[in-house]
Amino acid sequence: MRGIGFEWQVAVRFLREGRFQSVLIIAGVAAGVAVVAYISALVTGLQANTLNRTLGAQAHVVLSPPDEVVTPAWPRAGDTLVLSETQARAQRLRTVANWPALQQSLARRPGVDAVSPMAAGAALARRGEATRAVAITGVELALYDRIVNLRDKLVDGALRMGPGEAIIGQTLARDLGLRVGDRLTVSTGDRTDTLRISGLVDLGVKDLNRRVVIMPLRAAQSLLDVAGGVTQLDLRLADVWAARSLADELGRELPYKVESWQESNAQLVTALNAQTISTTLIRGVVMVVVVMGIASVLVVSVVQKQREIGILRAMGATRAQILRVFLLQGALVGTLGSLAGVVLSMAMIKAFTTFVRGADGLPLFAITLPPEMALQAVGVTLVAGVLAAMAPARRAARMDPAQAIRL
Repeated sequence: MRGIGFEWQVAVRFLREGRFQSVLIIAGVAAGVAVVAYISALVTGLQANTLNRTLGAQAHVVLSPPDEVVTPAWPRAGDTLVLSETQARAQRLRTVANWPALQQSLARRPGVDAVSPMAAGAALARRGEATRAVAITGVELALYDRIVNLRDKLVDGALRMGPGEAIIGQTLARDLGLRVGDRLTVSTGDRTDTLRISGLVDLGVKDLNRRVVIMPLRAAQSLLDVAGGVTQLDLRLADVWAARSLADELGRELPYKVESWQESNAQLVTALNAQTISTTLIRGVVMVVVVMGIASVLVVSVVQKQREIGILRAMGATRAQILRVFLLQGALVGTLGSLAGVVLSMAMIKAFTTFVRGADGLPLFAITLPPEMALQAVGVTLVAGVLAAMAPARRAARMDPAQAIRL
């Protein structure tokens, strides 16, 4: 009775003899794995959709000049009473010094996909009698497109921005009664420029669509009176979650204010972390239930098969072989249940994408079960099945053959 073939045959036979309880526990494992895989895929898809919507209209890291502050006239010394008052200074547009060299240096950093210079400021847009407060965004279109993927957000016109042209938000166009080809007057104090609308975009945020005016960098520099300068550098990273560490690193190296998307969207990050923690807890609880279910069934199997175990021991089966029989049972239950669970989770995902629709009739967001996630679920459940079988297997291996046969 040597070789794994013997243990395999006995394990399969024991499972077949207790067919009803075997089917029940495999179904239970499948349900647990399906819940874990489906929730993991759902949360992953939801978080990816949320990040795409949030980061689709902003950079991962923004580098800008530091805020201006006023130094008190008389520094406080100990408990000395100082009769002076310091008021906050009104902020003015400041530019990044030697930005072309800094742009090239940042673009060479590992993990940085694109760096886009920007001249941004407030202005007043006017068409006829209608006026709106807007945010001027002066950019180099090719670089800015790599930051926010402007091409996919174009809803009308062309992604073109020659001299005297601009791209505006679709809500601003509706508010001012503008269409592609119309002209818009933009003014900042004593400077005014007339722009021809070349395209309309939907940035996914209503407030941005109501205010944004994207124009050539040189035109914005002239309009904002920052000739040759930029007010910020936008960075896009290969890994969005590396933004905070890179921002901290740049903040220590450069005399500028460096802000990551995590800092500007603190509430979103908190919500994403809460989702991740909740998903992890659910997965952990479900796996504990799966382990306990497998263990309970195998404990019952050991009690039911005492006579058979005693006969096998009397015929020469070793303790190690009996141990492996029940470990194989746990592995079989875990593998079959996990495979069925993956199939069930794929069916649940298909049902979600088919029947759950938004107001526009399209799926709310993309949700898929990546192969690595499916393999992870199978692997974890297989290990859980073996661990669950450990205690029943050791109990079966310790049985005295004579006493087992007499029972």
